[in-house]
Amino acid sequence: MDFGIADKKAVVLASSRGLGAGIAEALAREGAHVLLCGRTEDRLATNCKVINETTPGKADYVVADIAAESFVEDLLSAIKAKLGGADILVNNSGGPTPGTVAEMNPEKLDGFFRSMVAPIITLTNALVPQMKEKGWGRIVTVASSGVVEPIPNLALSNTLRSALVGWNKTLSSEVASSGITANMLLPGRIHTDRIDELDHANAERSGRSLAEVRKATLSTIPAGRLGRVEEFASIAAFLCSRQASYLTGSLIRCDGGATHAI
Repeated sequence: MDFGIADKKAVVLASSRGLGAGIAEALAREGAHVLLCGRTEDRLATNCKVINETTPGKADYVVADIAAESFVEDLLSAIKAKLGGADILVNNSGGPTPGTVAEMNPEKLDGFFRSMVAPIITLTNALVPQMKEKGWGRIVTVASSGVVEPIPNLALSNTLRSALVGWNKTLSSEVASSGITANMLLPGRIHTDRIDELDHANAERSGRSLAEVRKATLSTIPAGRLGRVEEFASIAAFLCSRQASYLTGSLIRCDGGATHAI
C-alpha cells in the first residue's frame, strides 16, 4: 500500500534508537524526508546512513536534548534549515525513572514534566500553523499503555504521559478542520533497550533473575512474545498516511493484547 507521504517532511523526536529510530526508518521507506533528533550523534549518523542507503526516502539529523531549555528553539532552526518545514511530527521521549507514587516529589515531577511534556506541547504548537497553511498535517505522539492501564512501579510515567492524553484529544478537535490529525500510539512490551532496562530494574528490585522476570512478562501477553520495533513503526507510519485522514483523537494500542482495558 502506498501511504501517499513520499516527499513529505517528517520530524521524529528521540530517534537515535528504539521506537523513534524504527519510526524514522518506516517513514523513509514510504519516501518521506525525515529529520532524526536525539542526544547521541554516532547513533543518529548511523541511522541516517542506513536510511539513505536502503530506502527511497532521505534522512538528516540534529543533535538535540529534549531536556535542554533551548531544545525547541534549536530544533525549529534545524527543521527550517534541513527540511524547510514539517508536514509530519512524531513526538517521542525517553521514559522517567521507575518508582512508586510514594517516591514521587515536586522536583522529580517538575524535571520530567520539562523533558517529557512541555517540549512536546511547545514544539507542536510551533509547527501546527504551517500545517494549517498547507491544509495537511500528521501528529503522532508516542506514549505508553500505562495511560490506559497504569503500570506498577512506573508512577511518574503513568502520571506525566497521561497528561498528554488530554492534551492530544483537545488538540485533535482544534485542528481537525484544517486537515490535521493528532493521534497517540501506545506501545506495550516492544523489545527495545528501554524494555531491557525496565526488566533489569524489576529483577534487581524483586530479587528474581532476569530470565524469571521476562518469563513472567511473556505470560501476561496473549501474543506470547515481545513486539518487534518494525511492527510498532508500521502502525506509526500508517497514522501518518493519507489513508488515515479520518482517524484522529485516538489512542492506538500496539501491545499483543496485553492491556486488559476495553
